[in-house]
Amino acid sequence: MKIYVPRDSAAKALGADDVAAAIAAEAKRRGDAVEIVRNGSRGMIWLEPLVEVEKDGTRRAYGPVSPAEVPALLDGTLGTLGRVEDIPFFARQTRLTFARVGVTDPLSLADYEAHGGLVGLRRALGMTAADIVAEVTASGLRGRGGAGFPTGIKWETVRKAGGERKYIVCNADEGDSGTFADRMIMEGDPFTLIEGMVIAGLGTGATKGYVYIRSEYPDAIEVMEAAVRAARGAGILGAGVLGSGHAFDMEIRMGAGAYVCGEETSLLNSLEGKRGIVRAKPPLPALEGLFGKPTVVNNVLSLATVPVIFEKGAGHYAGFGLGRSKGTMPIQIAGNVKHGGLFETAFGLPLGELVNDIGGGTASGRPVKAVQVGGPLGAYMPVSKFDTPFGYEEFDGQGGLIGHAGVVVFDDTADMLKMARFAMEFCAVESCGKCTPCRIGAVRGVETIDRIRRGDADAKGILTDLCETMKDGSLCALGGFTPFPVMSALTHFPDDFAHHKEAAE
Repeated sequence: MKIYVPRDSAAKALGADDVAAAIAAEAKRRGDAVEIVRNGSRGMIWLEPLVEVEKDGTRRAYGPVSPAEVPALLDGTLGTLGRVEDIPFFARQTRLTFARVGVTDPLSLADYEAHGGLVGLRRALGMTAADIVAEVTASGLRGRGGAGFPTGIKWETVRKAGGERKYIVCNADEGDSGTFADRMIMEGDPFTLIEGMVIAGLGTGATKGYVYIRSEYPDAIEVMEAAVRAARGAGILGAGVLGSGHAFDMEIRMGAGAYVCGEETSLLNSLEGKRGIVRAKPPLPALEGLFGKPTVVNNVLSLATVPVIFEKGAGHYAGFGLGRSKGTMPIQIAGNVKHGGLFETAFGLPLGELVNDIGGGTASGRPVKAVQVGGPLGAYMPVSKFDTPFGYEEFDGQGGLIGHAGVVVFDDTADMLKMARFAMEFCAVESCGKCTPCRIGAVRGVETIDRIRRGDADAKGILTDLCETMKDGSLCALGGFTPFPVMSALTHFPDDFAHHKEAAE
């Protein structure tokens, strides 16, 4: 009997380690031969720990499982959810980037290859660098970290850049609220990220890669370091990638907890051992990036999607999506929501369907008031905009942004003035101090919102002008995007900015 118990951080936080230990102890007591596989999470967090039991080639799911239910699990008397693939939340997904997550042992190369791993890399090894980049360009893959910049254009710039040394840098500093897809990939299918980085190296001429992981992700760091060692031992990394004449190696680096290091130039400064502050552009990192050399900086999801593009072809991947938003997006559903977790689907799903149908509405049972898409700097989308299709241009047209595709749900008890204040305060605390609109504007913004809370009617106009100044004058997304949540809250929820008076009045 083979039993799968997730080692994903979310599952562990909900007791997965205790369940795994209980299964091992009970099996030993009974004298049963049980193989425990610590897989990734299937992404349905409300069912964690989600345990799967494989018998006669069929896996049946149980969850959430507690240690006390382990005897019934082994007896076969515990109620089952059936196959994971038949659970409605999972069945409606199109899993490309996350196809293996939760299915395989994350650190088994044999498992990885048995489920399509390294097919893309082997194909890429038979292509020229120009053809590799052309394949990525044809797929329509765009950056999954926030800006949605076409990946192929970035790679082509680095490929054509001169220099005896080039780098691939993976931005795994996943700091946005309500986002966890990067972590799930690194903990649940690390070899796909490694394979994607190697292909990026082949396409651009880079021979060295770095994965910059936030310090708050110790499990992801542990798994990625183990996977790099295994890949190096198997010849996937090193002087001759899979016996070819191409060289590519990589390292895992840990960040120090600064939100601004999610911005690519701040991240590069941190990798070089410098203070994490934003660099002025130009020069672009693609021309003068890490240590002044041409550098590709891509998000985890962007790089982890590359292997499936080469395995199945650019046309297959580009066949999914909406308009210029090609392929699929792993959407992270969080906040006050009944069914929180990861939902990978083709671009184009209406926001309301995602929140109310897929997510099941609020966990509190109260009406949905707003959702924030794109992290703490994303706009608050009211119910009136729930017909907006999930796509980059479509969200831009509604004054929002997709960002890293974190969707945080709020019910009708949420005070949007307080949420707007939090966004401004967050920017004030996390600013690297490089530019005046971010460094000073955020502090003045908090003070102005407090004036509104005290009933100062003139402060609303001041706040609007201040947001315009921040948006136009900041060097990076932190100061430039902070006006999105503030102005969307002020515009769509004016009542929350009208009833505030100090108790003393």
